[in-house]
Amino acid sequence: MNFFTCFFFFLLASSATACDRCLQQSKASYFSKASALSSGACGYGSLTLGLSGGHLAAGVASLFKDGAGCGACFQIRCKNPTVCSKEGTRVVLTDLNHNNKTDFVLSSRAFAAMAQKGMGQQVLKLGIVDIEYKRVPCEYKNQNLAVRVEESSKKPDYLAIKFLYQGGQTEIVAVDVAQVGSSNWSFMSRNHGAVWDTSRVPKGALQFRIVVTAGYDGKWIWAQKVLPVDWKNGVLYDSGVQITDIAQEGCSPCDDGTWS
Repeated sequence: MNFFTCFFFFLLASSATACDRCLQQSKASYFSKASALSSGACGYGSLTLGLSGGHLAAGVASLFKDGAGCGACFQIRCKNPTVCSKEGTRVVLTDLNHNNKTDFVLSSRAFAAMAQKGMGQQVLKLGIVDIEYKRVPCEYKNQNLAVRVEESSKKPDYLAIKFLYQGGQTEIVAVDVAQVGSSNWSFMSRNHGAVWDTSRVPKGALQFRIVVTAGYDGKWIWAQKVLPVDWKNGVLYDSGVQITDIAQEGCSPCDDGTWS
């Protein structure tokens, strides 16, 4: 427990190295097929296309954050006033962009959504555009944080899960699991992206204790009964909790207001 707590504060410190809420300047391109993002590094798989109405993004390593950035939401707009709208569009990060020429590679739907009305095809023809962007809270109204048991799980020796519908402007930096009613917690490790796993699987129904970045520190979120005794691979379970917190970054002041 003490080791875990110290490790958790180390993760918090290392995850708050950049000011995501600040307005950033870069470029964006797009994938012609959104399915390219469904096999992305976050591990969302076929569930990817159902996130944010298909407005998806692969982000560079500084945004991906070794997987902690998976599920983060960004407001993006292109800077060509002839064809682009002032509002831009909101995307969710689902993959790692290995091309450092652009901060984002978007789904074609998200890329076209940056256009003025009726000009989506003109924007797509540009292929790559100058953009400005900032991180914004994710909103999943009436949707709790969900836990999906991965197909690779093997009861009773191995459990792999991933989290979906993480609201607010936070990052999951640590996860514990225990049998419901027990205080004997086992920590889970980030396998990749949004996927966490453990080979120390408690028996019975399972509860989770999640640490998210919130305020200037972190916050424990306790999902008291998530997986039933007979949990099954490939099934999505309701955690019973919602995340709406917004992490505060201890960096220099910046333009974190609304679009103008």
